[in-house]
Amino acid sequence: MNKFEKNVQSKNNDVIDSGLAFLVGILGFTAIYVIAQVFDIVSTL
Repeated sequence: MNKFEKNVQSKNNDVIDSGLAFLVGILGFTAIYVIAQVFDIVSTL
């Protein structure tokens, strides 16, 4: 065991962190898509 494994800064589960990052990314892209669609619909009126 090396010295970095003895003093761990974060003991969170990596699966939870990865899932949260995935959801934040998907929500960000969804927000960009929705905003683009709103501009497209408004510009055709």
